[in-house]
Amino acid sequence: MKKAWIPLILGFFLVGIACQKPEKADEPAGSDLVARAKGIHDRVLALDAHIDIEVSFFTPEQPEKMGYQKLAGLAAMKSGGLDGAFFTAYVEQGALTAEAYRAAHDLALEKIDRIHRVAESEMPKDVAIALNPEEVSDIYKQGKIVAVIGMENGYPIGEDIGNLERFYDRGVRYITLSHVGHNQICDSSLGIDGQAPLHGGLSPFGEKVVAEMNRLGVLVDVSHIGKESVLDVLRLSRAPVIASHSTLREYCGPARMWDEEQLMALKKNGGVFHLVGLRMAVRPEPPEKTSAVSELRKKMGFPEEYWPFFQAFDKAALETRREYNKGLDELDRRFPPADVKEFVDHIDDLVKRVGIEHVGISSDFYDRTWSLDGWKDAGETFNITLELVRRGYAEDEIAKVWSGNTLRVWREVIGAARRP
Repeated sequence: MKKAWIPLILGFFLVGIACQKPEKADEPAGSDLVARAKGIHDRVLALDAHIDIEVSFFTPEQPEKMGYQKLAGLAAMKSGGLDGAFFTAYVEQGALTAEAYRAAHDLALEKIDRIHRVAESEMPKDVAIALNPEEVSDIYKQGKIVAVIGMENGYPIGEDIGNLERFYDRGVRYITLSHVGHNQICDSSLGIDGQAPLHGGLSPFGEKVVAEMNRLGVLVDVSHIGKESVLDVLRLSRAPVIASHSTLREYCGPARMWDEEQLMALKKNGGVFHLVGLRMAVRPEPPEKTSAVSELRKKMGFPEEYWPFFQAFDKAALETRREYNKGLDELDRRFPPADVKEFVDHIDDLVKRVGIEHVGISSDFYDRTWSLDGWKDAGETFNITLELVRRGYAEDEIAKVWSGNTLRVWREVIGAARRP
């Protein structure tokens, strides 16, 4: 739902990062409900299932950049009580050629190696990499940020199945099989420029990829992949899978999102559906706002369509980007965005449909103009727990949604890998 064309996320360790206060709530900060929720939030391991990184991960933000890196900075995570995340190395989809595969492979490794440098030499007192669920718990108890390495888009694997084990050896513990655009593994839920399906689901090579991920104990992430691809994975996988950052089409409208058939198949598989905290994934914009955004893009010389716009936005001058975002801020005042309460409404709905054991949370932090009102950055993470407590969720249920279900699936994936 984004991305790589804009240097993402995480000038992770800027001490002076701007964090939102977590008590954006109806109750006064000192109320019994807030105090009880804070106690639960302090005790529960809050693990975000999907935050992208760039090669600038954990480094001071470049002054010419817009501020995307501040959304999940260290100060924000500590302020909001976000204890860790699956930090993912995202690589944009390119041509299905040997040369392009090599370039994607090298970029993915560069990002992965950046995480290792931070945890092992630059910030070892603040961050540690977890390679299994037990290490997640150990790192959390040490008071460090838990970093689990993911990879978004299986494209960097190329057509060499051996690359899966090489990425595993570098710490990758989940792989999102595709992103925007079909790749050598499977069809995406969104083809570039209206691209027709390429494989009709998983490719023959993609079937081998799923089998090898099962053998290694790597979580298969079915976010972003097309419906037939999802159903193929769920049919073939020997272990539960995850959707690390997804939503249902009935919540937000786009046909590329999940439907009931996919959701129920994931439940049968034993996996976890992580609801993503992006405003456009929670509620569709009113037609008046959609029209106004299109007019704003035209006025500023940007393409109106989703993907071409963001590619053009990345190349635009800093002042142009700022002016565009000011225009969006004004539209948000006229048409308020989705908020934390609506997000938890959908958690309620998912729990009723599939059971609390199959529901998780992810932010996919990208830009404040994409974030929920009340969860604009990691500094507002407490608001999610507060709303869950307000709805009557017990502490053990909140623990499951924030991390317990994800860690349970991870353990089962490792267990399946050990079975002959």
